[in-house]
Amino acid sequence: MTQRVALATVMDRLSIDAVITDYAVAWGDGVWQDYGALFTPEGRADYRGAGGAEGPAAEAAGWLADSLRAYPARQHLIVNRRLDLQDLGGYPGDRAQVRADYLSPAGPAAWDGEAAPALVAGGGYVFELVRTEPGWRIRTVTAHRKWRYAPGAAAG
Repeated sequence: MTQRVALATVMDRLSIDAVITDYAVAWGDGVWQDYGALFTPEGRADYRGAGGAEGPAAEAAGWLADSLRAYPARQHLIVNRRLDLQDLGGYPGDRAQVRADYLSPAGPAAWDGEAAPALVAGGGYVFELVRTEPGWRIRTVTAHRKWRYAPGAAAG
């Protein structure tokens, strides 16, 4: 691998990581126009494995906005990211896959140190990304909930 190819690979990895971080921030902050901008025009989100909907990114953003309305205080943390960048014989390709875990605490209001989140969920994501003219974008994201804790409700 030449120094130029190594640098391009590092830059791709940093760019892809930034897309995943921006996804987590948009999701946690409820900034749905930023969420939608992270996807390709035909991008899709599949939240069925986490109890949700599947469809085009714009529809998924609407479903998330409606579903999370009761939890305005939330964070969406995406961790343990494992990136597989397409390898074209020693050169980086235009496709990538990221597998990661998520932790998502949410509540009806800001926590004051005494109140606990009303809902905490954890699971995994699979992101399929492609290189586009403006940069790396999400082609598909699939979520799989592993656990959920809602005090006073049955865990699912």
